[in-house]
Parts: sequence; C-alpha cells; structure tokens
Amino acid sequence: GDSYFFHLFAYNRGLFEQKKHYISLKTNPIPIVKNTSVPEVSAEGIYVVDLPSFTPLLKRNEHGRFFPASTTKIITALVTRDLYKTEDVITIKETTSEGQVMNLVYGEKMSIENMLYGLLVHSANDAAYSLANDYGYDVFVKKMNEKAQELHMTESFFTNPAGFDDARQTTSPFDLALTARQLLQDPYLSKIVGTKEIIISDVNYTYFHKLTNVNTLLGEIQGLGGLKTGYTENAGENLVSFYKKNGNQYIIVVLKSLDRFTDTKNIIKWIDESITYLPMPTYN
Repeated sequence: GDSYFFHLFAYNRGLFEQKKHYISLKTNPIPIVKNTSVPEVSAEGIYVVDLPSFTPLLKRNEHGRFFPASTTKIITALVTRDLYKTEDVITIKETTSEGQVMNLVYGEKMSIENMLYGLLVHSANDAAYSLANDYGYDVFVKKMNEKAQELHMTESFFTNPAGFDDARQTTSPFDLALTARQLLQDPYLSKIVGTKEIIISDVNYTYFHKLTNVNTLLGEIQGLGGLKTGYTENAGENLVSFYKKNGNQYIIVVLKSLDRFTDTKNIIKWIDESITYLPMPTYN
C-alpha cells in the first residue's frame, strides 16, 4: 500500500504547493558628511539633523541651555492642537501688548485656525497669551511642560507661552529639533509655518489682521519650508528651519546667533555641498 508520507503529502498538497512569499525590507538612505569643513556660523547653539532618520549632521552645544524666545511658540501651537479643534472660536479677553503683536481687540471672536496663523506666521505674543488665557493660563503652561516631557525634551522648561525671557524658561538645540519634528508631522501646522503672508479676520469680519512671516528666508531660498523665529536681547537671534532638497529633508536649529538668517544660509549651502547619501539595498 501507499506509505504514510504519501498520504500526508496527498492530503496537504495545497499547503505544499503554496507559492513562496518574500518580505521586502526597505530602509532609508544613510546621510554621510563628505566634507569635514564646518560652515561659518556665529550661533552658539547648532543642531542640524536629517529626517526621518534624525541623524545629526552638524552640532554645537546641542545640549546647552538657551533662552528659547519665540521658538517657544512651537510648543504653544502643539498644545493648542491638542486642546482645541481648528474651527473652535475664542473671545479675546486678557492678553499682552508687549513685543511682536497682531493687535487683537478685546471682545474679538477668533477661530483657533486664525489664532494659529497669528501665533506661527506673525509670531504674535498677544495670540500666545490669548490662547493660554482662554484655556486657563496656569493649566495651559503646565500642558506645555507635559508636552515637552512627552517629546523627551529633557533640557526644556516653560513658564510662559510667548517666549519672554525668564531664568527658568530654557531649551536646547536638540530639544527644539525634537519639537520641530513633531510639528512637521502635522500637515496642518506645516502648511501654516510655510505661509509668507496672509490677511485674517475675526468670525464677524469686523477686524482684519495682516500677518507677515518674520522669517525673511521664506520665499528667498528654494526648498525652505519655514518654521519658527525667536529673538530677545538675552536670547539673541534664534531660528528653527525646515529644508528640503532632492527629496531629502532637514531640520536646522541655530540659537544665540548674531545673524540667524546668514547662519542658516551658510548651513544650507554646506548641506548642499557636503551631505551625500549611501543608498540602502532592498532585501528580498
């Protein structure tokens, strides 16, 4: 008679005849710095990373403590996104007139969407304070620090939503790269930070606000997607930028710079000339 193994094979013929399935493993290309020379940059703190790998390409005092100034508003925007829907409306009450403002009017009703434009495009301090005050100032600031912890920003602490100098309000180039990466994962906020100019209004079309991006490199350098500026006398000039070239993406952080725009331009030129990619094979 037929053997046991013949019957076993005959019964499971379909199983034995199944086609082999291969799993394709694709990894991201690895960035390599081919030029060991460092760009001329005045900033005391620098962190440049490749996305999505988060591979550091250039760094200086990346874990040093710095005053964030208005780069704080990246966290303010992330917390606002957690707490509100974009179509939600807030009434402007207590706010601030200090520093850069969009001139919000007491009693004005603004959508969260337009408040985010004011916050990130115009870097409006009154937008930052109005958002925090609407939710409850102390609770909002607490949420900012909780968000920083969630993103593993171990060198950052926040005491106000706008970025006013405070001995306790600090961040690092590394931490700002982490929070910038988080913002860029939100297509909605990515679109806002790349806006050069926009006119917004309250919900009743009574008050209009012309917002101009503080980042003068936006529109000047091809591939620059904007992100966030910051300046106070103590902080110096700060700038967090998103740059894209040939399908490759970068976050550039410069803190306590004498000229943030020239520094960033020099870093971008260095990226273009010095960074190459090792293509990774696809394994079958």
